[in-house]
Amino acid sequence: MEALTQSLTLRIYRNRVKPSINSLIVSKIASSILLAMASIAASAEAEKNAMRLRERELAAVKINAADVDIIANELELNKKVAERTLREHKGDAVAAIRSLLH
Repeated sequence: MEALTQSLTLRIYRNRVKPSINSLIVSKIASSILLAMASIAASAEAEKNAMRLRERELAAVKINAADVDIIANELELNKKVAERTLREHKGDAVAAIRSLLH
């Protein structure tokens, strides 16, 4: 009888403890997932901000329209590609052409 009582008590205890342990594990996993998602979102936002800053810097570079036309025509490129490359090389047509040829 005593063994049966202990067995039932142990089963009741296990049934009570198990759900709380499971809920703790699920809770920790969920919080880990939320932290990871927040980290990913923060790094994506930082990357977007860096790209915006880079675009502003490139837009501020003064370039010669004739250089854009020459690069686009001679290398058979889209004018947007020629302009972007020229801006990336701070308006230096020779450096832009060299980078496009390599």
